[in-house]
Amino acid sequence: MTATPPPEPPGLPEPTGTPPRPPGTVPDPEVLPVLADSVRLDGDTVLILDRRCFPFDLRWVRCGTVEEVARAIEDMVTQSSGPYFAALGAMVLAARAAHHHRDPAAARADLTAAGARIIAARATNNHLATAVRAVVTEVDRAGTPTGSALVEAALTGARAGDRRYRDRSRALGEHTAALLPDGASVLTHCWADLYLVDTVAALGRHGKRVRYYCTETRPYLQGARLTAETLAEMGVDTTLITDGMGASVIATGQITHLVTAADRVTMDGHVINKVGTLQLATAAHAYAVPFLAQVQAPDPAAPTAADVPIEHRDGTEVLHTLGRRTASSRVRGHYPAFDITPPRFVRTVVTDRGPFDPAHLADYHDDTRPDPAPAPDEEATP
Repeated sequence: MTATPPPEPPGLPEPTGTPPRPPGTVPDPEVLPVLADSVRLDGDTVLILDRRCFPFDLRWVRCGTVEEVARAIEDMVTQSSGPYFAALGAMVLAARAAHHHRDPAAARADLTAAGARIIAARATNNHLATAVRAVVTEVDRAGTPTGSALVEAALTGARAGDRRYRDRSRALGEHTAALLPDGASVLTHCWADLYLVDTVAALGRHGKRVRYYCTETRPYLQGARLTAETLAEMGVDTTLITDGMGASVIATGQITHLVTAADRVTMDGHVINKVGTLQLATAAHAYAVPFLAQVQAPDPAAPTAADVPIEHRDGTEVLHTLGRRTASSRVRGHYPAFDITPPRFVRTVVTDRGPFDPAHLADYHDDTRPDPAPAPDEEATP
């Protein structure tokens, strides 16, 4: 894996583009933002757009091995939906590396080891396990082949996993847009990736005006750099606020809805997302602003919040922003990457199958519902 550290703030060029839209404009549903296609499988390489320096620098990180993909995920080269697509590519790389085995069991063992390394890269979000399973399931369906047949089966699984994720994200976006009225003023936190893109595109298709407020989301500034730029690309009236302003903006009546992605939602309705979500959810609850949490599906392998490991990152990351130290060497940092919002603060969990009350998430997996439930291998964490 080759990459250079993110640039420091001074001298960063301003991204070019259209000027901000007036408040309440309708998004352009035809715009495909840069970050909607930021992980690519290119032969024997997984290319990942480095989100640590976006939008000021469009820099691609080339990963030629499973280990390099795992390190890119750990090092925050990509986040949110990005690791899912990177994991699909990594499993194809693993199949290419194992194709020389004549023994199917040895090839399968290599895939298992590769999948375990990828899943361990970031354990809180179950996207990685879902991506690994998409590829491994197709390999097993093909009879655990070897040689070129192994690589082809892995490619088939990765392509199907890519298509399925995007289809479900579009459905989730449609369901979310249906809950937002014309003229909604949305507060969001961190970076919802394709959930955000597909929600905004759906609002545009339905002719609904919207404005967004984004928290900057320290220490990596995903909200300032990823969310705000993507919204602006799509023609949304976008306002950036600091992480400490959320409750104040809600209290002054500027927000009609709080909408965030969820890294995971437990079956009893707890929402696990980027740290800082809890404080926004409690403020929204206090001022009767509905909180809509987006996730493709609640996780049946996580009955309660106690079943979800919360990643704690190196505290020194809190002491830096964009490569520059922002606190004295005499202090320490503390960085739980995610927090847990209890269901009493969540109005609705929006999935690819529609909205659910947090108290009734078991209904998502009810096979008697009109829409078919996702295949079991898509949602259960190993």
